[in-house]
Amino acid sequence: MFLALLFPYLLSQFYRAFLAVVAGDVSRDLGLDAAGLASLQAAFLLAFALCQIPVGVALDRFGPRRTLACGMCSAVIGGVLFAFAGSLSQALAAMALTGGGCAPVLMTGFYLIARTYPAARFATLSSLLLGLGSLGDPLSGTPLALAVSAFGWRPTMLGIAGIAALSLVCVSLVLRDPPRADAPGGAVSPLAGARQILAMRALWPIFPIALVSYACVIATRGLWIAPYLDTVHGFSPELRSLGATAMGFAIAAGALLYAPLNRLFGNAKYTAAAGVGISVAAWLVLGLFGERSGALAVTLLLLVACLGAPFAIIMAHARSFMPTHLLGQGVTIMNLAFMGGAGLGQWFSGRYVRAAELAGTAPSDLYGRLFTAFGLVLGATLAIYLLAPRERR
Repeated sequence: MFLALLFPYLLSQFYRAFLAVVAGDVSRDLGLDAAGLASLQAAFLLAFALCQIPVGVALDRFGPRRTLACGMCSAVIGGVLFAFAGSLSQALAAMALTGGGCAPVLMTGFYLIARTYPAARFATLSSLLLGLGSLGDPLSGTPLALAVSAFGWRPTMLGIAGIAALSLVCVSLVLRDPPRADAPGGAVSPLAGARQILAMRALWPIFPIALVSYACVIATRGLWIAPYLDTVHGFSPELRSLGATAMGFAIAAGALLYAPLNRLFGNAKYTAAAGVGISVAAWLVLGLFGERSGALAVTLLLLVACLGAPFAIIMAHARSFMPTHLLGQGVTIMNLAFMGGAGLGQWFSGRYVRAAELAGTAPSDLYGRLFTAFGLVLGATLAIYLLAPRERR
């Protein structure tokens, strides 16, 4: 079962980050500027986020097997359409289909872990799935660059769609649904279930950090690391690709690192807060002093990638307040916060970069201000998160 869940999540992580490597080829073929490229990434993430509510309802009503299989069908169609896209509108539609198709992937894994294993093991197993699956991110770095160099970006992306189709077959054959969990007193409508989740005061201080923490990391990894290392530090294409790959590995390593840290602290809230606090400092140092040294900049980028988005730990913290019959909707509402924030982060940062370029802002100032803003906003959400109660045991 674990491998059937891991395979789609590897693909989901790949699709979230691959544009950073093929940006030049796609922009040239489709005539895109920085804002247009950011719109493609935002289309993926916003579609991903908007599908979270129906995914949560489907998990609770129809089970994880059919939910994930339907999603992978959409991802395959989107992958094929992107490989043949001839305009921005076609590419936007393809990315939206792919994003919507990837929407059930991780939440299906979290749902099955929560329904199959004791609550105390949720953080560890979900971190393992997240960490191993995040290796799909570095696959969108140097390996993708080598494939694009050898075959071109369109045949390469068509091949990835073929791999997604194999994943669909694996999901359909391997996954099995757990028994359905019924609400006390009868079925709860999707709207009533969402209201119950949103009415939980314990979750309110958790939502802001979910909106911002992942957004800062994925905007940088997905869009800005390559142009930053190019225009500010003069890295070659090979070194930029290596930097993007290393940042992807750091994201995966961070997900795996948080599991033993959480066991050490015995407290999801303090574990997440410690990592995010270090990341706030790293973002600010990167924004204020990163232009002085390429080695310093890369080190800080790897640090924020490793510690800046404790996704599984924050999810475990929130999951502890959710009743079993609303688990599907609960985890997907939290994921909506993560992915919706990521999509908005892509969009806003793309508009900022485009405006700064038109204004003739020096690249060192442009990216310095962007990274400083990431640190300040993340710090504000951390202060709110510290007001949240400890997770329930």
